[in-house]
Amino acid sequence: IAPENLTRVMEFILMGVSGHLELQIPLFFGFLVIYGLTVVSNLVIITLTSVDSRLQTPMYFFLRQLAIINFGNSTVIAPKMLTNFLVKKKTTFYYECATQMGGFLFFIVAEVFMLAVMAYDRYVAICNPLLYMEVVSRQICLLLVSITYVYGFSTAIVVTFCVFSMSYCSSNVINHFYCDTVPLLVLSCSDTYFPEIVIFSSAATNLVLSITVVVVSYSNIVLSILRIRSSEGRKKAFSTCASHIMAVTVFYGTLLFMYLQPKTHHSLDSDKMASVFYTLVIPMLNPMIYSLRNKDVIAAFKRFLSNPCYSFKPM
Repeated sequence: IAPENLTRVMEFILMGVSGHLELQIPLFFGFLVIYGLTVVSNLVIITLTSVDSRLQTPMYFFLRQLAIINFGNSTVIAPKMLTNFLVKKKTTFYYECATQMGGFLFFIVAEVFMLAVMAYDRYVAICNPLLYMEVVSRQICLLLVSITYVYGFSTAIVVTFCVFSMSYCSSNVINHFYCDTVPLLVLSCSDTYFPEIVIFSSAATNLVLSITVVVVSYSNIVLSILRIRSSEGRKKAFSTCASHIMAVTVFYGTLLFMYLQPKTHHSLDSDKMASVFYTLVIPMLNPMIYSLRNKDVIAAFKRFLSNPCYSFKPM
């Protein structure tokens, strides 16, 4: 095709979760409930860990950051997705699409590393309790969170730039419910070798680094717990990290399912289902996993309901 005959794509059409018209309204209400629960539960965690004087420890500081990330991740995806269930023309403008992809990448990379930071925090708390407040001081907490956010932001900028520096000149229909890297590159009429290498390298590096931190941390935690002589002591030590183990297993399990599938079984539809899980379902589950198993959070919630001003601690 001659270059002058190419029409530059200025907007994309999102196919959504399902193409079946009869499912649009039931899916809308289903995902509206999921998003509503995500917003409420994460805002509750953010509020309690910010205002309750008894939740001013590194563990709850990191939990607050995870809740902010989960809230952000689902908010980047859900409103546009919910709107598209109700409209006939499911379009998204070129730069709107780039912004959504950047936001999604920022929050998903930040979550990958925040879970690793939280594993390190539990490792220090259980394996070196006497040095805990020194090793995980306020300055260290702020440094770890800053590195997580800066790295997430730089990854989002680089990957989004790589994807949107490609030419899109024929089909503009994205087989997804949000602007994601792989479905967009499928549409490109440029050579996608370089962005594919960048995306694969970034995803592989992020997963390997964070999973290594998590596995090493929990291997040491398990060895430490096994050395505790009393069964009550072992139970107490394990209960402090059980919620995190559950959240990590669900999150990494979904990502590994998506990235480690053989090429023959890999499809954009299975990617779509995995994406629903880690962009919408996991951000809803995380606050429940952490709060339902956590006596401190439940007690803080009861204190807050009985007297919102009593436990208030300005940040």
